Amino acid sequence: MLQSTIDKATGFEKRFENIGTVVYENSTIASKSVAKEIADLIRVKQAQKQPCILGLATGSSPKGLYSELVRLHKEEGLSFKNVVSFNLDEYYPMEPDSINSYVRFMKEQLFNHVDILTENYYIPNGKLSKEDIADYCSNYEAKIEALGGIDLQILGIGGNGHIGFNESGSLQNSKTRLVALDHVTRVAASNDFSGLEKTPRTAITLGVKKIMEAKRVILMAWGEGKSHIIKASTEGPVTSQVPASFLQEHNNATFVLDQSSASKLTRINTPWLVEKIKWTDKLIRKAVLGLALHLNKPILMLTDADYIENGMSDLLADSGPAYDINIKIFNKLQNTITGWPGGKPNADDSKRPERAEPIKKRVLIFSPHPDDDIISMGGTFKRLQEQGHEVHIGYQTSGNIAVADDEALRFASFVCDYNDKFGIKSLEADNIYKKAITFLENKKTSEIDILEVRYIKGLIRKGEAQSACYFIGVPESQIHFMELPFYETGTIEKKPLEEEDIQITMDLIEKIKPHQIYAAGDLQDPHGTHKVCLDAVFGAVKRLKSKKFMNDCWVWLYRGAWQEWGIDEIEMAVPMGPDQVLEKRKGIFKHQSQKDGVVFQGADSREFWQRAEDRNKETANLYDQLGLSRYAAMEAFVRWMY
Repeated sequence: MLQSTIDKATGFEKRFENIGTVVYENSTIASKSVAKEIADLIRVKQAQKQPCILGLATGSSPKGLYSELVRLHKEEGLSFKNVVSFNLDEYYPMEPDSINSYVRFMKEQLFNHVDILTENYYIPNGKLSKEDIADYCSNYEAKIEALGGIDLQILGIGGNGHIGFNESGSLQNSKTRLVALDHVTRVAASNDFSGLEKTPRTAITLGVKKIMEAKRVILMAWGEGKSHIIKASTEGPVTSQVPASFLQEHNNATFVLDQSSASKLTRINTPWLVEKIKWTDKLIRKAVLGLALHLNKPILMLTDADYIENGMSDLLADSGPAYDINIKIFNKLQNTITGWPGGKPNADDSKRPERAEPIKKRVLIFSPHPDDDIISMGGTFKRLQEQGHEVHIGYQTSGNIAVADDEALRFASFVCDYNDKFGIKSLEADNIYKKAITFLENKKTSEIDILEVRYIKGLIRKGEAQSACYFIGVPESQIHFMELPFYETGTIEKKPLEEEDIQITMDLIEKIKPHQIYAAGDLQDPHGTHKVCLDAVFGAVKRLKSKKFMNDCWVWLYRGAWQEWGIDEIEMAVPMGPDQVLEKRKGIFKHQSQKDGVVFQGADSREFWQRAEDRNKETANLYDQLGLSRYAAMEAFVRWMY
């Protein structure tokens, strides 16, 4: 069903994957398609007067699926009374009402909103004594077997290829059991637990054997961050080091992907290796730069033989010889380099990334968190200010959840101690700071911060952002704290983008009437704030595009905190010398609460300033390797055409 739809949609017939893969435009469309298959199965079972046995997953991947199932129940009458579900896993130890428990997750995402019977859903018990776990796991499997096995199993995938919590090294015949969590898994989960030290080390998981016995398996994956493990799982060997690869041997398993998670699949990343293609400028650039990097050769040193021996003879036939293609791609890449991100005054701009006019531009940099601007484009930020442009910063969220509790406690205690020492009577200190101190001193693990604590944490980050702007030279009047409402939940889980978020963004754009907008296109942000913030910018720009001032507004997307643009994607590269790299580092250091230990570190153990420097250096090295000028570092941008 799903497979035939996607094959028809993409037009790809030849594949390198060893398992069925379905690629959709985005996760929303993909989730609706999976929900339809589940709904159809439930209805077939209802007609047969049989129970429908579902294996369910948690995490970010199935949220859209559960949302659509709830909609189908409420709007189209889909009943879950014949559904019996078994969840894959649960952290151990874990109280069922904990904010991080999968019991709570499933109730909030699905069970509380449909008519499934309470006695018909099963989730591993995180409260058991260790002595009882083995028997419990045996009984869990026995219940599945007594019902005839799982009809349809939903899976996500971990960065190391785990399914459920079957980590690297799990065997294909592994049973339901207590497992030790891999460090990579714990680091990824640490976002939800406010730090690695608070993240559980163990979990109860359904074994690989039971997953493989399911009659139908659908693995869902979204985002560029999953692209490498998806390629390994579908195109690589079947190995216990990548448990998801076991699904290659399942007779009815499908990987359901969005375009980003599928981006490294051979048929998508290098389609010329799969079948004859129409060579567009974009594909030529990608193929030639990829070939040069693969062979470790400068672009201008590639030969006809290099093209032929690496599956690109069709390109030679269409556009050759190699010398002509090389020159064309070399010049295009060279033209992306500019020391004038706002355009060079009184210069020929026909081959430059940006326009020369107007000489002084109004620039609006959107920063999802209070430090993304300086981390991801600090060199360009400073260059724009120094070159006389009117630079505005729109800090889209407070970033308060990324401040550690001890930082907030230290800040609140300082205010109260200062007031006490000097006899200052402050109602604000009594109502906000003292209440925050009491809460923080008695805070339980995973407890949501009260409003007063969130206010203090936001104040810390606001002060740091102002300090960084002053360092760059941006005046107070050009610093805008937007505090988009979607973010202010006090938890990792954010509200969906709403009309108010877009309106606030529109209001700021209309107020400034910028010639340039910079927005974060770094969508590997683990808690999704960048994605929502980018959607707010896109939504605002699309609604304003009919305005006269928007005819002269260009939108540039930056990355850097979590990933960088591919060399074939870059449309503007702003070089930095060694002194400018150090200046950028000083600007990042203004964000003291994010240094020497970050609450939301992600899977990368480096601090953000280190990541930024390394990525900027890597970009510069790629240009050098391809035969262009050598710089200490480069910040890269892609233009968004609206």
